[in-house]
Amino acid sequence: MPDPGPAVVPPVRDARLDVLRGLALVMIFINHVPGTHWEGWTSRNFGFSDAAEGFVFMSGLAAGLAYSGGFRRAPFWPATTRVWGRAWTLILVHMTVTVIALGLTGAAALWFGLHEMTRINNVPPLLADPLAGFLGLALLSHQLGYMNILPLYAVLLAVTPALLIAALRVPLALVAVSVAVWLVAGSLRIAPPTWPVPSIWFFNPLSWQLLFVLGLVSGTAMKRGRRLVPVRRWLVVLSAAVVGCIMVWAIWDDLGARLNAGMFALRDTWLPDFLLDYDKTFVSGPRVLHFLALAYLLSALPAVRRACEHPAAWPLAVLGRHGLTVFALGTVLAFAGQAVKLAGLRVGLERDLLLDSAILVAGLGTQLAVAMVRERAAGRRRLGASPPPAARR
Repeated sequence: MPDPGPAVVPPVRDARLDVLRGLALVMIFINHVPGTHWEGWTSRNFGFSDAAEGFVFMSGLAAGLAYSGGFRRAPFWPATTRVWGRAWTLILVHMTVTVIALGLTGAAALWFGLHEMTRINNVPPLLADPLAGFLGLALLSHQLGYMNILPLYAVLLAVTPALLIAALRVPLALVAVSVAVWLVAGSLRIAPPTWPVPSIWFFNPLSWQLLFVLGLVSGTAMKRGRRLVPVRRWLVVLSAAVVGCIMVWAIWDDLGARLNAGMFALRDTWLPDFLLDYDKTFVSGPRVLHFLALAYLLSALPAVRRACEHPAAWPLAVLGRHGLTVFALGTVLAFAGQAVKLAGLRVGLERDLLLDSAILVAGLGTQLAVAMVRERAAGRRRLGASPPPAARR
């Protein structure tokens, strides 16, 4: 087995990861309160992919940066326990958020008469058969609406030790295997089943692992001060052309309808359907193409780095640095926001800009406030762990 070589750690934390992850979290929160004016301005309206692809990719990137050092040489067990400990934390957070969301749903129905909340977000199976439903929640085989990413992330972290060992030694082979698994899963429609409702996981781990693995391999390369894909002028131009053409496709309704019809017609050929549609469960071909082009463009343009390092981007950076806390809190607040939207509909406030803005400001403001508290606490811990100047001398 070849020696993976010494780690070359970049001297300064890359601000792009924090800021772009924070931006993804903002868009996820907006999209999780459907029916507002602001959801029309999130990334999914300007391309085939959305913030979920970015979140999963950056989760892999962060895992590569955080954990790859422990898998360069044996023994691997100490590093493995760190990764699996994080996976267990994700499961605990997912369960906690699920219980709180169900509590909010019950409160909205019992105290405010918003019984519509019990008919959405995959809640009805729990009311129809509580014993089977709650067992399904415990087994992760039943997931509430908008609560599918953390189970996916936990499953991917469970296999991350093996992925990191491969990423450090045979990265291109790992990417090739990941692509093959994505193709087979999408072509044969293979995914973990759900229960008690017979279906499949909304975020299929066998498909979404492709984005996670690409992020993981990129993270291990960044840990050494390298890039997985070098910056090339022709690749930048090609990525910009792909992103630009897809944006026109997405926002020009008449042109988009014609192009969609042509693309969907190709599904009658020998090509697998998932390569020619917008299926999110299997991360279809157009979604992957758009995301890869966008990710490369954002990583290659110096203007993006400068923008992320600007002081004005600090709120997004703070959100991104405390992604798990922000995501969990945002999920709970999104359920509360849905209840507020339903209450607004009862009094004729359908798509009311003032109400939508209040939900957005209150939700994101609360997430930012909590992230700032976490940021200050983390800063105090770092200062407490540093030896005094006399000791350093």
